[in-house]
Amino acid sequence: MDIFPISLKLQQQPCLIVGGGRIAYRKAVLLAKAGAVIDIIAPEIDPQLLEIVQQTQGQYLQSPFSLECSIQHYRLVIAATNDALVNQWVFQVCEQHNVLVNSVDDPPHCRFMVPAIIDRSPLVISVASNGTSPVLSRQIRTQLEATIPHAMGKLAEFSGKWRSQVKAIIANPDERRIFWENLYASPLKEQVFNANESEADRLIEQALLEWKKPKGEVYLVGAGPGDPELLTLKALRLMQQADVVIYDRLVSQPIMDLCRRDAEKIYVGKARSNHAVPQDGINALLVQYAQQGKRVCRLKGGDPFIFGRGGEEIQELFAAGVSFQVVPGITAASGCSAYAGIPLTHRDYAQSVRFLTGHLKEGSPELPWDELVYQNQTLVLYMGLVGLEKICQRLIEHGQRPDMPVALVSKGTTPEQKVVVGTLADIASKVSEHHIQAPTLTIIGDVVSLREQLQWHERG
Repeated sequence: MDIFPISLKLQQQPCLIVGGGRIAYRKAVLLAKAGAVIDIIAPEIDPQLLEIVQQTQGQYLQSPFSLECSIQHYRLVIAATNDALVNQWVFQVCEQHNVLVNSVDDPPHCRFMVPAIIDRSPLVISVASNGTSPVLSRQIRTQLEATIPHAMGKLAEFSGKWRSQVKAIIANPDERRIFWENLYASPLKEQVFNANESEADRLIEQALLEWKKPKGEVYLVGAGPGDPELLTLKALRLMQQADVVIYDRLVSQPIMDLCRRDAEKIYVGKARSNHAVPQDGINALLVQYAQQGKRVCRLKGGDPFIFGRGGEEIQELFAAGVSFQVVPGITAASGCSAYAGIPLTHRDYAQSVRFLTGHLKEGSPELPWDELVYQNQTLVLYMGLVGLEKICQRLIEHGQRPDMPVALVSKGTTPEQKVVVGTLADIASKVSEHHIQAPTLTIIGDVVSLREQLQWHERG
């Protein structure tokens, strides 16, 4: 994050704009809406700008900017002249006095940025690009304008009216957050939107009378293979409302960034021979936090029911009487094969597909080898990188042809995705050659031969 977004209270605060033209006028309009007292320094001034200055009880100093101009008492300064050198000079003077300064359309000489604004007062939403693309910020603002009702400001104002009373009755901040979330999802919101404030008051009074300490719940959420855009809408919604997020090693950082910012985050990742928290400990954490009344998001890479031990976790929750929901995710087989340009089934190449775990037990993979050597079938191996050489040998020993195409998809769907193609006879030797690292998915079958034609992700 290159900039720190804040909301300034400028009511009756002195602010200075250097410049008297149309650019200065546009900035003055925003400052006036925020209640600032606006002073202008410029040789000439636009009549409409002068009118705003007078309305805010500010002053117009008819002169060029100079060192004699005292700026120490201003909350912020905007340099809005058509002379880049003057704007830079204003910036330098403000820096000497630690005064916030913005030089219009000149990011290197800005201590703060003026964002694109969606005004639903008292709700104000801003979009900023650190000065790199103001047009993009405005386009995003336009998109948001179309999706945020104009009456949303009324809802914010209504909430403010009741805030202290709700806080007095529901002292716990986590419980209070749940109360408001439930309230905004109730018919009350429409009553406020339609200006039926008396009915909205009745509904919130009733909700406070009926309020009970919330019961905890666990959301078992599949985070998909890595690309945050592959999350389901339900997954994103539950990630945003969870009080605690318990997450695995395979959950990418961009996905973690979408969780509620102030949620408690607990890492329980497992790598080969290195378990941050054993499975029994994970099960106990889920029960413990839910019994404290927390909403717990158990965030797992891929799909929780495909080699994710999700079934074991919800068995434990069921035994403890804890409520839970399961949100499927795109499993690695679907996501990684799609991003590698390899269809798992194809009318001419494979009419079936099998998902297998390549984990070794006592140094050897235990798989139904005779069933795996089957015509027109695709095999997908999860966690099979360590035992890959032995797996390939056993398949060949049981009758699979050595030239059967094989693809390794490392860190699939992420910016670090790497795909290596070979055959059963030589794919194991390519692991070190191409520096393939876990997590890696192995796809075995004639469908792999379609990658050269169908790969799209690398071309994009």
